Amino acid sequence: MTVIDWANAPITGVVDARQMFDALQARAATAGLALRAPPPEPSSCCGRGCNGCVWEGYYAAVAYWRDEALLMLD
Repeated sequence: MTVIDWANAPITGVVDARQMFDALQARAATAGLALRAPPPEPSSCCGRGCNGCVWEGYYAAVAYWRDEALLMLD
């Protein structure tokens, strides 16, 4: 995927997030840029689908990280 593709791609799971992190970090390294570390995956989910689940916060942090990375790579 290109940088533009990642800007429009939905992040629907951990695998998508990891692939996006790897791709954008590789692109940044090629451009001589350093991105901040991606957000860590939650380790405290109880699996009950709680309102305000830790995964909701994680995906919001992933979207913020992506937006910040894309601004640097633009």
